[in-house]
Amino acid sequence: MSKALVPSHLLAPAGTGNLDAYIQEVYKIPVLTLEEERDLATRYRDEEDLEAARRLVLAHLRFVVHVAKGYAGYGLNLGDLIQEGNIGLMKAVKRFDPEREVRLVSFAVHWIRAEMHEFILRNWRIVKVATTKAQRKLFFNLRKSKKRLGWLNMEEVNTVANDLGVKPETVLEMESRLSGQDIGFDLTGADDDDKPMVAPAAYLETSVSNPEQTLEAADQTSHDNGLLYQGMGELDDRSRDIIRRRWLSEGKSTLQELANEYGVSAERIRQLEANAMKKLRVSMSA
Repeated sequence: MSKALVPSHLLAPAGTGNLDAYIQEVYKIPVLTLEEERDLATRYRDEEDLEAARRLVLAHLRFVVHVAKGYAGYGLNLGDLIQEGNIGLMKAVKRFDPEREVRLVSFAVHWIRAEMHEFILRNWRIVKVATTKAQRKLFFNLRKSKKRLGWLNMEEVNTVANDLGVKPETVLEMESRLSGQDIGFDLTGADDDDKPMVAPAAYLETSVSNPEQTLEAADQTSHDNGLLYQGMGELDDRSRDIIRRRWLSEGKSTLQELANEYGVSAERIRQLEANAMKKLRVSMSA
């Protein structure tokens, strides 16, 4: 369904600059009777009557506002939540079947909440706190429980885990994520001079390596591997096999094992190995 069906100031209240005025306006739109709703839904389904779809959306904007207010505790802009919910409402109108004997408001709540949930999970933290379906369910249920109970004890953790069918460790991990907060990597200052904040850049810095050294080491390794490959190709088959099995294989062969296989003495294998290594050193230093 095109967003152009509904006035832009009703779809995107965050851009009006006056959310209270928007809410007052949508509450002035009359509520549809059961017969009106079914007639409009049937016209849209059977005839693709866009005016009928527009009236269905407008009549339910007040419900989106009601749902959005339930998520006000997440610290996100209410206007943004309403806007996302309106998108869910339009998706619901597009999929609504009046023959199912259910009111549109009951059908649409799933789509409205789904859009709001996605928005909350995308914007509540810089780092995503929930990615899988199970984590998302746990996120909203656990946050609701924490709002009521505060920090959970182990009995409450086990109860939540049993109710949602997850491990207690998963509940504890999500509780830790919920309790965290975003901090700038390089802080410019602190509001409290008595308790200055330390920027993560100070304690996350490492001198183990730097990008330039890492790149140089990778280039050198690649260069050495190329010379080694070329040098191995210049050896005879027996010398190449000895070097490979003595130096390049995980399960290294002993001199005696190779001597038994080639029918020579262990000392001869050692000599062949030494000569092959000398040739490789010359090849790799060229």
